[in-house]
Parts: sequence; structure tokens; C-alpha cells
Amino acid sequence: MKNLKLKSARAAMDLSQEELANKVGVTRQTIGMIEAGKYNPTINLCIAICKALNKTLDDIFWEE
Repeated sequence: MKNLKLKSARAAMDLSQEELANKVGVTRQTIGMIEAGKYNPTINLCIAICKALNKTLDDIFWEE
């Protein structure tokens, strides 16, 4: 399942995949795969992404 919440939160902060990846210490491809729903990130990476985007885990990763 695509993570559109991650993509929209990243876009709202005017960050490219590359810029977000640099902030959290992964590759651009990793961010792209998370957004595409093809990679399940570790909890530590989820937390780092949320901190970089000023969001909670629920905001970005909770599935309804």
C-alpha cells in the first residue's frame, strides 16, 4: 500500500526525496520505496522520518 501521507507531509515541507533521505541518513531510493509501499522501514527509521517532518508516527504510518 502506498504511503501517500509520507509523500504529502514531505511535499508540504517542500522537501525532495533526496533532502528527506539526507536528513534521516538513508538513500533517496529508500524514501521512494517507502512512499511506493515496497519497503517496510524499521521503527527507528520511522521515528527519524517523523522527527524530520514534525509529525507523529500515527500521522505518517498508521493505516486506517
